[in-house]
Amino acid sequence: MSQRKQRVEHGLRDVLTEMINREVKDPRVRAATLLTVTKVELNVDLSVAMVYVSIIGDDATADGVLAGLSKAAGFLRGPVGRKLNLQHAPELRFQADASIDMSEKLASIIRDDEERARAAGREIAPSP
Repeated sequence: MSQRKQRVEHGLRDVLTEMINREVKDPRVRAATLLTVTKVELNVDLSVAMVYVSIIGDDATADGVLAGLSKAAGFLRGPVGRKLNLQHAPELRFQADASIDMSEKLASIIRDDEERARAAGREIAPSP
């Protein structure tokens, strides 16, 4: 990955996090208990940015947040480009980041397995 692409991705993540929390007034976005930009991936020519967000809330809230962010994408694009001194700001596409949900499910499975092992009287190896 080029240094420029990586620098722009990190800049986009930081600026979008700030702008979404301070400037997006859409009630669907505000309905989330916690909203975090977890990752930004740019395509090769830097024209499209996939913005992954972690949304704490139920599925209906998450769908509403994504709809609100998609609607605000045009509003966010110009200021983001100016703050990062980009001649052409990328098109912003928002998507829910499932990695946090997946890690929670894995942790739950591990806890359940440990409880079953304890109940069966087996010894559990310590975590590294």
